Amino acid sequence: APSIFAWWLRQGVPADYLAEAEANGEDLHQLLTRKTADQPVGAHGLVALDWMNGNRSTLVDHHLSGVIVGLTLATRPEEIYRALLEATAFGTRVIVEALEQGGVPVTEFVVTGGLKKNALLMQIYADVLRRPVSVAESEQGPALGSAIHAAVAAGAYPDVRTAAAAMGRVQPGAYRPDPADADAYDRLFAEYRALHDHFGRGADKLLHRLRDIRNAALTTPSEAP
Repeated sequence: APSIFAWWLRQGVPADYLAEAEANGEDLHQLLTRKTADQPVGAHGLVALDWMNGNRSTLVDHHLSGVIVGLTLATRPEEIYRALLEATAFGTRVIVEALEQGGVPVTEFVVTGGLKKNALLMQIYADVLRRPVSVAESEQGPALGSAIHAAVAAGAYPDVRTAAAAMGRVQPGAYRPDPADADAYDRLFAEYRALHDHFGRGADKLLHRLRDIRNAALTTPSEAP
C-alpha cells in the first residue's frame, strides 16, 4: 500500500499543492488527507483497483495492473488519493472474506508501521471491514517483532504469545466502524468486487493484453526473437 500512495504523490500532485503543503508545514499525505477527510463516502464517484504492482494476495497475479473508474474533468488529486486508500481497504476485505470462507474467523485488526499515522485511512479500514481496528503503540513494529522472536529464542519467554504480551502494547479498538459510512462502503465494495472479478478472474484478459502490447512496443528489433 505505501508504494501505491507514494506513486500518486510523485505523479498526480500539481505544483500548487506542493506549494500549499510547504506553506502549511504539511507533507503531501497530510495535505491530501485534509482535503478529502470531510468528503462523504462515495462523493468522489471513483472505484480503484490498486494493482499497480500486480495482485499478490488472493489472485496471485503480478501481471495485473491498476484501474481507476469514474474519472471526470472535475476529479481532484485528493479524490484519487482517497480512492486509492479505499482500494487497499477493499482488497483487505477480499482477503478477509476468503479467510472466512475457508473457516478462519477474523474479528479484529492490529495495525503497526507508518500507515497508522493516517487517521482517515484507519477509519476507512474500520468502516470497510466493519471491524474494530487496534493500533500498536510501538513506532517500530517490525523491529519489535524481531525482538520478540529473539527473546523467545534466547529463552527469556516460553513462547511468542507470552513475549508479545510482555513486550508489546496495543491500543484496542482505536477505530470503530461508523454504521452509516459502513453501509455506504458496502455499496462501493460491491462495485469494487465486480471490477475485481471482471479484471482479475473473468475471461476478458484486458489487463494482460495491455501488458503484452506494452512489452511488444518496448522490445527493440535487436531484442526480438
